[in-house]
Amino acid sequence: MPSLPQNVKKPTESRHFFCPKSSFPPRLEDSPCPLSSSIYGHITHNSLTPISVARLSPAGATAMSSFRAAVFLLLLAVASAHDYHDALRKSILFFEGQRSGKLPPDQRVKWRRDSALRDGSTVGRDLTGGYYDAGDNIKFGFPMAFTTTLLSWSIIDFGRTMGPELKNAVKAVRWATDYLLKVTVDPGVVYVQVGDAFSDHNCWERPEDMDTLRTVYKIDRDHPGSDVAGETAAALAAASIVFRSRDPSYSALLLNRAVRVFEFADTHRGAYSSSLHAAVCPFYCDVNGYQDELLWGAAWLHKASRRRVYREYIIKNEVVLHAGDTINDFKQNADGFICSLLPGISHPQVQYSPGGLIFKAGGSNMQHVTSLSFLLVAYSNYLSHSNKAVPCGSHSASPALLRQLAKRQVIY
Repeated sequence: MPSLPQNVKKPTESRHFFCPKSSFPPRLEDSPCPLSSSIYGHITHNSLTPISVARLSPAGATAMSSFRAAVFLLLLAVASAHDYHDALRKSILFFEGQRSGKLPPDQRVKWRRDSALRDGSTVGRDLTGGYYDAGDNIKFGFPMAFTTTLLSWSIIDFGRTMGPELKNAVKAVRWATDYLLKVTVDPGVVYVQVGDAFSDHNCWERPEDMDTLRTVYKIDRDHPGSDVAGETAAALAAASIVFRSRDPSYSALLLNRAVRVFEFADTHRGAYSSSLHAAVCPFYCDVNGYQDELLWGAAWLHKASRRRVYREYIIKNEVVLHAGDTINDFKQNADGFICSLLPGISHPQVQYSPGGLIFKAGGSNMQHVTSLSFLLVAYSNYLSHSNKAVPCGSHSASPALLRQLAKRQVIY
Protein backbone atom coordinates (compact mmCIF):
# COMPACT_ATOMS: atom_id res chain seq x y z
CA MET A 1 0.00 0.00 0.00
CA PRO A 2 1.14 3.59 -0.41
CA SER A 3 3.82 4.99 1.83
CA LEU A 4 3.66 8.48 3.23
CA PRO A 5 4.91 11.21 0.91
CA GLN A 6 8.37 12.38 1.86
CA ASN A 7 8.59 15.62 -0.11
CA VAL A 8 7.03 18.91 0.83
CA LYS A 9 6.53 21.95 -1.32
CA LYS A 10 9.04 24.75 -1.26
CA PRO A 11 8.46 28.25 -2.61
CA THR A 12 10.57 29.10 -5.62
CA GLU A 13 9.37 32.44 -6.97
CA SER A 14 8.06 35.59 -5.36
CA ARG A 15 5.01 35.63 -7.64
CA HIS A 16 3.66 32.47 -6.06
CA PHE A 17 0.70 32.82 -3.75
CA PHE A 18 1.30 32.47 -0.01
CA CYS A 19 -1.06 32.60 2.94
CA PRO A 20 0.19 34.06 6.21
CA LYS A 21 -1.59 32.45 9.13
CA SER A 22 -3.14 35.74 10.14
CA SER A 23 -4.93 36.00 6.80
CA PHE A 24 -7.37 33.16 7.46
CA PRO A 25 -10.86 34.53 8.21
CA PRO A 26 -13.29 32.60 10.43
CA ARG A 27 -15.38 31.26 7.54
CA LEU A 28 -13.69 28.68 5.35
CA GLU A 29 -15.87 29.61 2.37
CA ASP A 30 -14.53 33.17 2.36
CA SER A 31 -10.85 32.37 2.73
CA PRO A 32 -8.68 33.59 -0.16
CA CYS A 33 -6.00 31.05 0.70
CA PRO A 34 -5.71 27.54 -0.76
CA LEU A 35 -6.05 24.77 1.78
CA SER A 36 -2.92 22.80 2.46
CA SER A 37 -4.02 20.16 4.94
CA SER A 38 -4.11 16.60 3.70
CA ILE A 39 -7.40 15.56 2.15
CA TYR A 40 -6.34 12.01 1.61
CA GLY A 41 -5.24 9.38 4.04
CA HIS A 42 -2.16 7.36 3.30
CA ILE A 43 -2.98 3.69 3.52
CA THR A 44 -0.69 1.83 5.88
CA HIS A 45 -1.23 -1.92 5.97
CA ASN A 46 -4.26 -4.20 5.94
CA SER A 47 -7.69 -3.10 4.77
CA LEU A 48 -11.12 -3.88 6.10
CA THR A 49 -13.59 -5.89 4.10
CA PRO A 50 -17.26 -4.90 4.15
CA ILE A 51 -18.15 -8.59 4.45
CA SER A 52 -16.92 -8.99 7.99
CA VAL A 53 -15.28 -5.68 8.87
CA ALA A 54 -11.67 -6.78 8.95
CA ARG A 55 -8.96 -9.24 8.28
CA LEU A 56 -6.68 -7.32 10.60
CA SER A 57 -4.85 -9.37 13.20
CA PRO A 58 -3.07 -8.20 16.35
CA ALA A 59 0.21 -8.98 14.61
CA GLY A 60 -0.79 -6.87 11.64
CA ALA A 61 -0.62 -3.15 11.20
CA THR A 62 -2.59 -0.97 13.57
CA ALA A 63 -4.59 1.09 11.14
CA MET A 64 -6.03 1.55 7.75
CA SER A 65 -5.45 5.24 7.23
CA SER A 66 -8.21 7.57 6.12
CA PHE A 67 -8.52 11.22 5.31
CA ARG A 68 -8.54 13.63 8.25
CA ALA A 69 -12.21 14.49 7.88
CA ALA A 70 -13.46 10.90 7.95
CA VAL A 71 -13.73 10.53 11.69
CA PHE A 72 -16.15 13.44 11.88
CA LEU A 73 -18.36 11.93 9.20
CA LEU A 74 -18.73 8.81 11.27
CA LEU A 75 -19.21 9.96 14.83
CA LEU A 76 -22.41 11.98 14.63
CA ALA A 77 -24.34 9.22 16.36
CA VAL A 78 -22.30 9.85 19.50
CA ALA A 79 -24.03 12.35 21.74
CA SER A 80 -21.80 15.16 22.93
CA ALA A 81 -21.77 18.83 23.81
CA HIS A 82 -19.34 19.39 20.94
CA ASP A 83 -20.74 20.70 17.67
CA TYR A 84 -20.31 17.67 15.43
CA HIS A 85 -22.61 19.16 12.81
CA ASP A 86 -20.24 22.08 12.31
CA ALA A 87 -17.27 19.70 12.17
CA LEU A 88 -19.10 17.58 9.60
CA ARG A 89 -19.99 20.62 7.50
CA LYS A 90 -16.41 21.85 7.42
CA SER A 91 -15.03 18.38 6.73
CA ILE A 92 -17.19 17.95 3.64
CA LEU A 93 -16.64 21.57 2.61
CA PHE A 94 -12.93 20.79 2.52
CA PHE A 95 -13.51 18.52 -0.47
CA GLU A 96 -14.90 21.47 -2.40
CA GLY A 97 -11.68 23.36 -1.70
CA GLN A 98 -9.75 20.51 -3.34
CA ARG A 99 -11.82 20.29 -6.53
CA SER A 100 -10.11 20.35 -9.90
CA GLY A 101 -11.73 21.18 -13.23
CA LYS A 102 -14.82 23.20 -14.14
CA LEU A 103 -16.52 24.19 -10.90
CA PRO A 104 -20.33 23.93 -10.62
CA PRO A 105 -22.69 26.86 -9.91
CA ASP A 106 -23.36 25.58 -6.38
CA GLN A 107 -19.66 25.65 -5.43
CA ARG A 108 -19.57 26.90 -1.82
CA VAL A 109 -15.85 27.70 -1.57
CA LYS A 110 -16.11 30.94 -3.50
CA TRP A 111 -12.41 31.82 -3.66
CA ARG A 112 -11.73 28.77 -5.85
CA ARG A 113 -12.00 29.05 -9.64
CA ASP A 114 -11.84 26.68 -12.63
CA SER A 115 -8.46 25.00 -13.06
CA ALA A 116 -6.63 22.32 -15.07
CA LEU A 117 -9.22 22.43 -17.86
CA ARG A 118 -6.85 20.79 -20.36
CA ASP A 119 -5.93 17.77 -18.25
CA GLY A 120 -5.66 14.72 -20.50
CA SER A 121 -5.34 16.68 -23.74
CA THR A 122 -1.82 15.34 -24.29
CA VAL A 123 -3.23 11.80 -24.59
CA GLY A 124 -6.47 12.72 -26.34
CA ARG A 125 -8.70 12.14 -23.32
CA ASP A 126 -10.80 14.34 -21.05
CA LEU A 127 -9.24 13.86 -17.62
CA THR A 128 -10.58 17.04 -16.05
CA GLY A 129 -12.20 16.97 -12.63
CA GLY A 130 -11.35 14.94 -9.57
CA TYR A 131 -9.50 16.19 -6.52
CA TYR A 132 -6.06 17.63 -5.94
CA ASP A 133 -3.96 15.80 -3.39
CA ALA A 134 -3.16 17.51 -0.08
CA GLY A 135 -1.60 20.93 -0.80
CA ASP A 136 -0.47 19.78 -4.23
CA ASN A 137 -1.82 20.38 -7.71
CA ILE A 138 -1.33 16.71 -8.56
CA LYS A 139 -4.17 14.25 -9.04
CA PHE A 140 -2.99 10.91 -7.61
CA GLY A 141 -5.45 8.16 -8.49
CA PHE A 142 -4.51 5.76 -5.70
CA PRO A 143 -5.31 7.92 -2.63
CA MET A 144 -8.23 9.55 -4.47
CA ALA A 145 -9.83 6.14 -5.06
CA PHE A 146 -9.26 5.09 -1.45
CA THR A 147 -10.79 8.33 -0.19
CA THR A 148 -13.81 7.70 -2.42
CA THR A 149 -14.21 4.20 -1.02
CA LEU A 150 -14.08 5.43 2.57
CA LEU A 151 -16.40 8.37 1.97
CA SER A 152 -18.88 6.02 0.30
CA TRP A 153 -18.61 3.63 3.23
CA SER A 154 -19.26 6.57 5.56
CA ILE A 155 -22.50 7.37 3.74
CA ILE A 156 -23.59 3.73 3.56
CA ASP A 157 -23.18 3.18 7.30
CA PHE A 158 -23.72 6.66 8.73
CA GLY A 159 -25.56 8.71 6.12
CA ARG A 160 -28.76 8.64 8.15
CA THR A 161 -27.03 10.69 10.87
CA MET A 162 -25.53 13.32 8.55
CA GLY A 163 -28.68 15.43 8.42
CA PRO A 164 -28.58 18.26 5.86
CA GLU A 165 -24.91 17.52 5.08
CA LEU A 166 -25.77 14.16 3.52
CA LYS A 167 -26.49 15.77 0.15
CA ASN A 168 -23.08 17.46 0.19
CA ALA A 169 -21.35 14.19 1.09
CA VAL A 170 -23.08 12.49 -1.84
CA LYS A 171 -21.95 15.33 -4.13
CA ALA A 172 -18.38 14.83 -2.89
CA VAL A 173 -18.54 11.16 -3.87
CA ARG A 174 -19.97 11.95 -7.30
CA TRP A 175 -17.28 14.54 -8.00
CA ALA A 176 -14.75 11.74 -7.49
CA THR A 177 -16.61 8.99 -9.35
CA ASP A 178 -17.26 11.20 -12.38
CA TYR A 179 -13.48 11.50 -12.62
CA LEU A 180 -12.85 7.79 -11.97
CA LEU A 181 -15.21 6.96 -14.83
CA LYS A 182 -13.10 9.18 -17.10
CA VAL A 183 -9.81 7.55 -16.13
CA THR A 184 -11.22 4.06 -16.76
CA VAL A 185 -13.01 4.80 -20.04
CA ASP A 186 -10.57 2.71 -22.12
CA PRO A 187 -10.74 -1.06 -21.46
CA GLY A 188 -7.43 -2.38 -20.16
CA VAL A 189 -6.18 1.09 -19.19
CA VAL A 190 -6.40 3.20 -16.04
CA TYR A 191 -5.01 6.74 -16.02
CA VAL A 192 -3.57 6.89 -12.52
CA GLN A 193 -1.93 10.30 -12.23
CA VAL A 194 -2.09 13.75 -13.79
CA GLY A 195 0.81 16.10 -13.14
CA ASP A 196 4.51 15.75 -12.47
CA ALA A 197 4.92 15.52 -8.71
CA PHE A 198 8.55 16.63 -8.63
CA SER A 199 8.05 19.87 -10.55
CA ASP A 200 4.82 20.52 -8.65
CA HIS A 201 6.46 20.07 -5.25
CA ASN A 202 9.08 22.65 -6.17
CA CYS A 203 6.47 25.25 -7.05
CA TRP A 204 3.87 26.36 -4.51
CA GLU A 205 1.10 28.08 -6.41
CA ARG A 206 -2.66 28.12 -6.72
CA PRO A 207 -4.13 25.55 -9.12
CA GLU A 208 -5.73 28.44 -11.01
CA ASP A 209 -2.22 29.80 -11.73
CA MET A 210 -0.21 26.61 -12.15
CA ASP A 211 2.27 26.38 -14.99
CA THR A 212 3.88 23.04 -14.11
CA LEU A 213 3.78 19.91 -16.26
CA ARG A 214 0.44 18.08 -16.53
CA THR A 215 1.99 14.77 -17.54
CA VAL A 216 -0.45 11.85 -17.70
CA TYR A 217 0.55 8.43 -16.35
CA LYS A 218 -1.32 5.20 -17.00
CA ILE A 219 -1.25 1.49 -16.27
CA ASP A 220 -2.09 -1.16 -18.85
CA ARG A 221 -1.51 -4.85 -19.50
CA ASP A 222 2.20 -4.25 -20.16
CA HIS A 223 2.56 -1.92 -17.16
CA PRO A 224 0.23 -3.42 -14.53
CA GLY A 225 -1.04 -1.80 -11.37
CA SER A 226 -3.32 -4.21 -9.52
CA ASP A 227 -3.13 -2.05 -6.40
CA VAL A 228 -4.46 1.19 -7.87
CA ALA A 229 -6.84 -0.67 -10.23
CA GLY A 230 -8.17 -2.82 -7.38
CA GLU A 231 -8.72 0.27 -5.24
CA THR A 232 -10.44 2.04 -8.15
CA ALA A 233 -12.76 -0.95 -8.57
CA ALA A 234 -13.53 -0.83 -4.84
CA ALA A 235 -14.33 2.89 -5.04
CA LEU A 236 -16.67 2.45 -8.00
CA ALA A 237 -18.41 -0.51 -6.37
CA ALA A 238 -18.85 1.23 -3.01
CA ALA A 239 -20.17 4.37 -4.71
CA SER A 240 -22.65 2.28 -6.70
CA ILE A 241 -24.31 1.43 -3.37
CA VAL A 242 -24.53 5.13 -2.49
CA PHE A 243 -26.39 5.84 -5.75
CA ARG A 244 -28.44 2.63 -5.90
CA SER A 245 -31.68 4.36 -4.89
CA ARG A 246 -30.65 7.95 -5.66
CA ASP A 247 -29.72 7.41 -9.33
CA PRO A 248 -30.17 3.77 -10.44
CA SER A 249 -28.77 4.24 -13.96
CA TYR A 250 -25.63 5.95 -12.64
CA SER A 251 -25.29 3.24 -9.99
CA ALA A 252 -25.43 0.55 -12.68
CA LEU A 253 -22.77 2.39 -14.71
CA LEU A 254 -20.47 2.52 -11.67
CA LEU A 255 -20.95 -1.16 -10.85
CA ASN A 256 -20.41 -2.33 -14.43
CA ARG A 257 -17.24 -0.28 -14.66
CA ALA A 258 -16.06 -1.65 -11.30
CA VAL A 259 -16.48 -5.20 -12.62
CA ARG A 260 -14.43 -4.42 -15.72
CA VAL A 261 -11.66 -2.62 -13.83
CA PHE A 262 -11.41 -5.42 -11.27
CA GLU A 263 -11.10 -8.02 -14.01
CA PHE A 264 -8.23 -6.01 -15.48
CA ALA A 265 -6.56 -5.68 -12.06
CA ASP A 266 -6.80 -9.41 -11.40
CA THR A 267 -5.79 -10.57 -14.89
CA HIS A 268 -2.71 -8.37 -15.19
CA ARG A 269 -1.16 -8.53 -11.74
CA GLY A 270 1.61 -6.27 -10.53
CA ALA A 271 2.30 -3.17 -8.42
CA TYR A 272 1.97 0.21 -10.08
CA SER A 273 4.93 1.53 -8.12
CA SER A 274 7.02 -1.01 -10.04
CA SER A 275 5.55 -0.08 -13.41
CA LEU A 276 5.67 3.68 -12.75
CA HIS A 277 8.32 3.86 -10.06
CA ALA A 278 9.97 7.06 -11.26
CA ALA A 279 6.66 8.94 -11.24
CA VAL A 280 4.86 7.66 -8.14
CA CYS A 281 7.69 7.07 -5.67
CA PRO A 282 8.36 8.22 -3.01
CA PHE A 283 4.88 9.76 -2.94
CA TYR A 284 2.46 6.82 -3.07
CA CYS A 285 4.56 3.70 -3.43
CA ASP A 286 2.88 0.38 -2.78
CA VAL A 287 5.20 -0.90 -0.07
CA ASN A 288 3.21 -3.98 0.98
CA GLY A 289 2.05 -5.46 -2.30
CA TYR A 290 -1.17 -5.35 -4.30
CA GLN A 291 -2.77 -8.47 -2.79
CA ASP A 292 -4.92 -6.70 -0.21
CA GLU A 293 -6.37 -4.32 -2.81
CA LEU A 294 -7.54 -7.28 -4.89
CA LEU A 295 -9.34 -8.80 -1.90
CA TRP A 296 -10.63 -5.36 -0.88
CA GLY A 297 -11.99 -4.78 -4.38
CA ALA A 298 -13.59 -8.23 -4.48
CA ALA A 299 -15.21 -7.63 -1.08
CA TRP A 300 -16.81 -4.38 -2.21
CA LEU A 301 -17.95 -5.97 -5.46
CA HIS A 302 -19.54 -8.76 -3.44
CA LYS A 303 -21.37 -6.24 -1.27
CA ALA A 304 -22.44 -4.08 -4.22
CA SER A 305 -23.42 -6.80 -6.69
CA ARG A 306 -24.49 -9.57 -4.29
CA ARG A 307 -22.80 -11.98 -6.69
CA ARG A 308 -21.47 -15.10 -5.03
CA VAL A 309 -18.55 -15.24 -7.47
CA TYR A 310 -16.75 -12.50 -5.53
CA ARG A 311 -17.15 -14.25 -2.20
CA GLU A 312 -15.77 -17.39 -3.85
CA TYR A 313 -12.90 -15.31 -5.21
CA ILE A 314 -11.99 -14.21 -1.68
CA ILE A 315 -12.14 -17.77 -0.35
CA LYS A 316 -10.09 -19.09 -3.27
CA ASN A 317 -7.45 -16.36 -3.19
CA GLU A 318 -7.05 -15.56 0.50
CA VAL A 319 -4.10 -17.96 0.75
CA VAL A 320 -2.83 -17.48 -2.80
CA LEU A 321 -2.76 -13.72 -2.22
CA HIS A 322 -1.14 -14.15 1.20
CA ALA A 323 -4.11 -12.71 3.07
CA GLY A 324 -2.93 -14.63 6.11
CA ASP A 325 -6.38 -15.61 7.38
CA THR A 326 -9.19 -17.83 6.23
CA ILE A 327 -12.57 -16.20 5.75
CA ASN A 328 -13.88 -18.02 8.83
CA ASP A 329 -11.20 -16.34 10.94
CA PHE A 330 -12.10 -12.78 9.96
CA LYS A 331 -14.37 -12.19 12.96
CA GLN A 332 -11.88 -13.71 15.40
CA ASN A 333 -9.03 -11.61 14.07
CA ALA A 334 -11.17 -8.47 13.97
CA ASP A 335 -12.03 -9.03 17.64
CA GLY A 336 -8.36 -9.58 18.45
CA PHE A 337 -7.41 -6.38 16.69
CA ILE A 338 -10.01 -4.38 18.63
CA CYS A 339 -8.75 -5.89 21.89
CA SER A 340 -5.22 -4.77 21.01
CA LEU A 341 -6.41 -1.15 21.00
CA LEU A 342 -8.04 -1.13 24.41
CA PRO A 343 -6.12 0.36 27.35
CA GLY A 344 -5.45 -2.14 30.11
CA ILE A 345 -5.41 -5.17 27.82
CA SER A 346 -2.11 -7.06 27.64
CA HIS A 347 0.16 -6.57 24.62
CA PRO A 348 -1.53 -3.45 23.20
CA GLN A 349 -0.58 -2.48 19.66
CA VAL A 350 -0.81 1.24 20.38
CA GLN A 351 0.19 3.63 23.13
CA TYR A 352 -1.76 6.52 24.59
CA SER A 353 -0.53 10.01 25.38
CA PRO A 354 -1.04 11.39 28.91
CA GLY A 355 -4.13 13.15 27.57
CA GLY A 356 -5.57 9.97 26.09
CA LEU A 357 -4.68 10.35 22.39
CA ILE A 358 -3.79 7.18 20.51
CA PHE A 359 -0.09 7.20 19.65
CA LYS A 360 1.66 4.93 17.17
CA ALA A 361 5.37 5.31 16.50
CA GLY A 362 6.18 6.69 13.07
CA GLY A 363 5.12 9.68 11.03
CA SER A 364 1.72 11.35 10.73
CA ASN A 365 0.17 10.03 13.92
CA MET A 366 -3.25 11.51 13.13
CA GLN A 367 -3.70 8.99 10.31
CA HIS A 368 -3.83 6.29 12.98
CA VAL A 369 -6.13 8.29 15.25
CA THR A 370 -8.71 8.98 12.54
CA SER A 371 -8.55 5.49 11.06
CA LEU A 372 -8.87 3.72 14.39
CA SER A 373 -11.72 6.00 15.46
CA PHE A 374 -13.53 5.06 12.25
CA LEU A 375 -12.98 1.35 12.85
CA LEU A 376 -14.08 1.52 16.47
CA VAL A 377 -17.37 3.24 15.64
CA ALA A 378 -18.08 1.09 12.58
CA TYR A 379 -17.36 -2.13 14.47
CA SER A 380 -19.40 -1.02 17.46
CA ASN A 381 -22.38 -0.61 15.13
CA TYR A 382 -21.94 -4.10 13.69
CA LEU A 383 -21.70 -5.52 17.21
CA SER A 384 -24.83 -3.65 18.31
CA HIS A 385 -26.83 -4.93 15.34
CA SER A 386 -25.84 -8.51 16.15
CA ASN A 387 -26.16 -8.06 19.93
CA LYS A 388 -22.52 -9.05 20.43
CA ALA A 389 -19.51 -7.86 22.41
CA VAL A 390 -15.78 -8.34 21.86
CA PRO A 391 -14.23 -11.06 24.06
CA CYS A 392 -10.80 -9.93 25.28
CA GLY A 393 -9.55 -12.71 27.53
CA SER A 394 -11.13 -12.22 30.94
CA HIS A 395 -12.62 -8.92 29.77
CA SER A 396 -15.47 -8.08 27.43
CA ALA A 397 -15.65 -4.91 25.35
CA SER A 398 -19.17 -3.68 24.68
CA PRO A 399 -20.17 -1.58 21.67
CA ALA A 400 -20.61 1.36 24.06
CA LEU A 401 -17.00 1.02 25.23
CA LEU A 402 -15.74 1.13 21.64
CA ARG A 403 -17.77 4.27 20.93
CA GLN A 404 -16.52 5.85 24.15
CA LEU A 405 -12.90 5.30 23.10
CA ALA A 406 -13.55 6.75 19.64
CA LYS A 407 -15.34 9.74 21.15
CA ARG A 408 -12.37 10.39 23.41
CA GLN A 409 -10.12 10.65 20.35
CA VAL A 410 -12.37 13.19 18.64
CA ILE A 411 -12.78 15.30 21.77
CA TYR A 412 -9.00 15.36 22.20
